[in-house]
Amino acid sequence: MVVTTSRIEDTQWFRPAKPDYDELSAKYFGEETVPVQTEFGALSHCGLHRTNNEDHYSVVRRYRARDVLLTNMPKEAYTGHRDEAYGMAVADGIGGAAFGELASMLALRTCWELTGKAFKWHFNPSPTELAEMEEATNVYMHLIHQRIQTEARAQGEYRGMGTTLTGALTMGWDAFIFHVGDSRAYLYREGTLHRLTKDQTLAESMVAAGLINSVDEAAKRFRNTLVSCLGGNLHELDVETSHVELRAGDRLLFCTDGLTDMISETNIATIFEKKASPQETCQSLVDAALAAGGRDNVTVVIGAYSSGQ
Repeated sequence: MVVTTSRIEDTQWFRPAKPDYDELSAKYFGEETVPVQTEFGALSHCGLHRTNNEDHYSVVRRYRARDVLLTNMPKEAYTGHRDEAYGMAVADGIGGAAFGELASMLALRTCWELTGKAFKWHFNPSPTELAEMEEATNVYMHLIHQRIQTEARAQGEYRGMGTTLTGALTMGWDAFIFHVGDSRAYLYREGTLHRLTKDQTLAESMVAAGLINSVDEAAKRFRNTLVSCLGGNLHELDVETSHVELRAGDRLLFCTDGLTDMISETNIATIFEKKASPQETCQSLVDAALAAGGRDNVTVVIGAYSSGQ
């Protein structure tokens, strides 16, 4: 028998690299940020030529809090803290009369039901987290799409009903925008109005394909014909998402085409320049749409963001 031996000092020991705990802390617990104060406004009007309102809107707050039940620690050792997130959305029903009204209502109600089952709270705007948010949003939208189509098949007279859906989830200074249809999302920042979504209409598709130079050149029916919506008779669903890093002073606007068909983006920006409260700004926008003719239902939702203390 041959026995080999070695001295400890001849042995090579391999230790794993020391973890970067600062990086891991940001990954699992998030980075400390300046508190955000948020104020909302919302308003919907059936317009001057409609007897029913097929638009619906929602502004929802979610929060996570902790309570100490038992401890022998000093009371001041546990400071109160509540994490808050907000969801905002507008939905413009299509399908005529009560059918469009039902579709937009179903979309927002299904959003409420689905988000109540969501198990993940924390959101960091890393590439991985953004990809997961995009995937989850696509799942949500497709489930809503299926829900509306299922309801339509169950009641033959509802066949073809559908809705747009445009909104955002905000957590702190991060906003995740989601969009289907031709309602719109805007960011008003430092005197400039930025459109965050693209109208999913036949006219916009014609521009993208190079068939016309601008939407203004398209016939009115092309400007109002959706190529993607929730429910309806369309099988393909185009879900648009984007991420916006908000700043103090920013305002997010979500609106149906009853606003943007009536007043220009320049006029919308002019109304924002007055720096009124979100609810007052909503009233001014709706009033302007009605003064311009109010041909359709008009709905607006505004979120205003500032640094908290």
